[in-house]
Amino acid sequence: MICAKRVFRCFKTVERWGNYITGAAGPFFVGLAVILMSMGTVCFFDVIAPDLSFPLLSVPLCVLIATNLFAHYYYVVTVSPGFVGESPREPGTSFLWAKKRKPLTSGVRWSSRGLKITQATSTKCVKCANTRPERAHHCRICKKCVLKYDHHCPGINQCVGIHNERHFVMFMAYLVLSTFCLCVTGYPYFMNSLGITYTPWNHYVPEIMFAMIFILSVVLCFAVGVMLSYHLYGISWGETTVEAQDHEEYRKKAKRRNETFVNSYDLGRSKNLAIFFNIGEGGYSPLTLFIPFRINPYTDGYSWARREGYERHEGLRQGEELTDDDDDDDV
Repeated sequence: MICAKRVFRCFKTVERWGNYITGAAGPFFVGLAVILMSMGTVCFFDVIAPDLSFPLLSVPLCVLIATNLFAHYYYVVTVSPGFVGESPREPGTSFLWAKKRKPLTSGVRWSSRGLKITQATSTKCVKCANTRPERAHHCRICKKCVLKYDHHCPGINQCVGIHNERHFVMFMAYLVLSTFCLCVTGYPYFMNSLGITYTPWNHYVPEIMFAMIFILSVVLCFAVGVMLSYHLYGISWGETTVEAQDHEEYRKKAKRRNETFVNSYDLGRSKNLAIFFNIGEGGYSPLTLFIPFRINPYTDGYSWARREGYERHEGLRQGEELTDDDDDDDV
C-alpha cells in the first residue's frame, strides 16, 4: 500500500511538471506555428499558384483559404476561451464581427431559435473554489475553470472553450484543406525539388524548403484530419472531448442498472452542428463558414439547449457526475 502511494505521488509530480512545461512552451509553439504556416503560404504562392489553371478563379479562392487559415488561428489564439466569472461577452461592432440574421431574444444573451434553453446547474470547483455551471471544467495549466471546456492546446497557448472552440474547429478545417491542396497540386514540384525530374527550378523558394514543407503538409493533412474528424464527430453528438470520456463512464453505470444513458445536450446531428457553428434560423449566415468573421456562440455558457422532455441526462443519478481530479497528494 505504501509503495502504491509513492508510485501515485511520483506520477502526480511528473504530471505537474508536464503541465508546467506545456504552459511555459506555449508561446514557442505559437511562434513555430506562425512561421511554418507562413512558409507554407510562401511556398504555395511562389511555386504552385503561378501555374494553376483558371487563375482568375483559382488564385482568389486560394487567397480566401489562406485568409481563413490565418484569421481563425489568430482568433483561436487571442480570443479568451471563456473563464468562469468573466463579464458576459457582447458582439463587437467592428467589421470583423458578423451580423446576426435576427436580434437576440429580448432579455437574454442567446437566441431561442425554437430550442429549449434551460438554466445550467452549478457546482463548486474543488480546486479554485469558484461556483461554476455544468459543462465547465478546471484547467490545470491555466488554473481556472473554463466554460464548456474541451482541452488545453499547447499549439494555441490556451484552452479551447465556449468562445474559441468554433474558431479552433474552423482553423483545423482550413489547415486540412490548405495542406491537402498543397499536397495534390504540389506533387510534381516536390518530385522536381528532389531531382527526380529535371525541370529547371525557377522559383525564389529553395528546393529543400519546398520539399520539407511538402512532407510536413502530408503529415499535417493526415494527423489534423483525424483530429478534425474526431471533433466533428463529438460535435454531432452534442459533446466535448471531456464529455465524450465522461459519457462513456455514465453509459457503463447506467448499463449495470439495466438503464440507458441519454445525453440531454444531443438534439440530433444536424441541429447539433447548426448550433455549434451558430448558423441557420435565428443564427448567422452560412457564409460565416467561408468568410472569417467573429461570432458569438448561441449561449453564454450558463444555459444550454436540451432535448425536448429532458431537464438533465437520463440514466445518470444525482451525485454520479464526474468531477476534476484533486491535485492534492492525499491518496
